[in-house]
Amino acid sequence: MFRLHLIPYNTKFDIVGKSKYVLPLACIVILICVCSIFVKGLNYGIDFQGGYIFEVKMPDNTNINDVRTKLNSIGLGDVAIQQFGAPNELSIRLEANKNSTGESVSSKVKAALGKDVVYNKIETVGPKVGEELVSNAVKAVVLALLAMLGYIIVRFEWQFGLCAIAALLHDCCIIFGLFSIFPMEFGETSITAILLTASYSINDTVVIFDRIRENLRRYKNMEIKELINKSLNETLSRTTLTAVTTVLAVLALCIFGGKVIATFSLPILIGIVIGTLSSIFVASPLLSFLNIKPKHVNVNKKELDENGVV
Repeated sequence: MFRLHLIPYNTKFDIVGKSKYVLPLACIVILICVCSIFVKGLNYGIDFQGGYIFEVKMPDNTNINDVRTKLNSIGLGDVAIQQFGAPNELSIRLEANKNSTGESVSSKVKAALGKDVVYNKIETVGPKVGEELVSNAVKAVVLALLAMLGYIIVRFEWQFGLCAIAALLHDCCIIFGLFSIFPMEFGETSITAILLTASYSINDTVVIFDRIRENLRRYKNMEIKELINKSLNETLSRTTLTAVTTVLAVLALCIFGGKVIATFSLPILIGIVIGTLSSIFVASPLLSFLNIKPKHVNVNKKELDENGVV
């Protein structure tokens, strides 16, 4: 049976050795992202900042781009338009504007869209609701990380859990930083992208940790850095193949999915790349600094052969 290997199984890359360059670089990137978050903040979208929601029924199958052009011309700020239900039913969201009241915004929207438009719903999302959404989003990320930490500690040992959470914090900080550094709107879908990044990263990390634990049982006399390198090289083909196939799928959404889907999928695409790199160059090499040894894993009490293999 044909098996695709982007990277040969028996590679001997010194990944742990390269970590002395990668880990300081990762710390610098995290520092830049954290500073940007505190200095510039995040570009909150309507979900978090507050704004106005209009659910309308157009007289015909109106092009969404034409509707967006009309609304952008009245200078009310960012406009988010989604199609739902029938082809001529649209959900329009406008960000809060300090210089405009709800009534003035409503009248401007109605004037821009013209006659024969049915308004099924007009709502105002206040800033207090946005603050609650921000608080709930932060809690969701923190609780997810704690749950993953507990899972890793139960399945492996505390050293593995500490390294996995360090890699996850690295991933989440960089994704948050990207939303701060670049002009990308931070909304509810952004939290989904961050959680997807964390779940993808922890999946790769667990696969590598499984191989490290297996090799700790087999090669009890092998130096820990050499053992981690061996485990990383043995799983490198699987890790890269999974990452490439996932990236291709998400990249297709970015290119062909339109503006709304691209805004959601681009952070996921970046997160997949970052999560894959952190599993290889951050989570696993950190184990070498904790001096983990075979005695830290549950092993069968058998005699070792001359090569130190059970």
